[in-house]
Amino acid sequence: MTPVRELCEVLERRRVGAYHALTLVAPRIAEGARPGQFVHLLAGQDRSFPLRRPFSIHRVERPGAALGTVEVVFDVVGAGTLALSRLRPHDMVDALGPLGRPFDPPPEPAGCLLVGGGYGTAPLFFLATELRVRRCRVDFVIGAATSTRLLDAMEAKRLGHSLTVTTDDGSAGRRGLVTDPVGDLLARTGAARVYACGPMPMLAAVSMVAAAAGVPCQVAVEEQMACGTGICFSCVLPVGPGGGSGGLKPSPPENAPTRMARSCLEGPVFDGATIDWAELGLPELELSR
Repeated sequence: MTPVRELCEVLERRRVGAYHALTLVAPRIAEGARPGQFVHLLAGQDRSFPLRRPFSIHRVERPGAALGTVEVVFDVVGAGTLALSRLRPHDMVDALGPLGRPFDPPPEPAGCLLVGGGYGTAPLFFLATELRVRRCRVDFVIGAATSTRLLDAMEAKRLGHSLTVTTDDGSAGRRGLVTDPVGDLLARTGAARVYACGPMPMLAAVSMVAAAAGVPCQVAVEEQMACGTGICFSCVLPVGPGGGSGGLKPSPPENAPTRMARSCLEGPVFDGATIDWAELGLPELELSR
């Protein structure tokens, strides 16, 4: 679907633990949105916010019986997200979307392991809903630094066949990194696909664990995107052949050339095996601890 620009009315803004969820009436964007895609929002109506902010799509209500809404989740980390956190129902937001390459679901029902870190878990809820429609088994692993930074664990439990929770400080679930239980869960559930979203070091580690188990892995990267349409090249990642395809392809040969792919256009979903994690300063030795 070609991205569209909509002036969207705020239907609701609510707190989700430490984060904010913003629901926008956006029927044209909602009509074509797929899991893994994002919307580009203008944080304010004045010139103090000249650039849009990218947000993964958390939930969608298709137009029809419903209004046609898109929900995003965000943390307040700067002036732009602070402005969004102050929006109220009936305020208006300028939105562009749906943008980017989505997750590629299995062609047939299959077991899928979904791994999310912090509010990076957001697009996995949209994905889980679509996978369940396709009669896929969904197992969730979500993690965060503390229990307050977990995103909607109860909803993950509702959508998934199983839920594993980790926190760095042990305040919820098991103590440790969200990547720690991935290998065991792959063996125990027999999952045929891995889908992950969160910080780059987490995505690198999940990709490596999945590759070691011989399981294809798709990752949705979180990069800063100035334009969101592939013009500015501010969000490039080093990838090998097949990178940015959105599909699940065999790993490239070791001597395959690396190129720079735009996260906003050829991603944000990539085959994890094609990203040159070491080129990003994420060496395998540090990630496999």
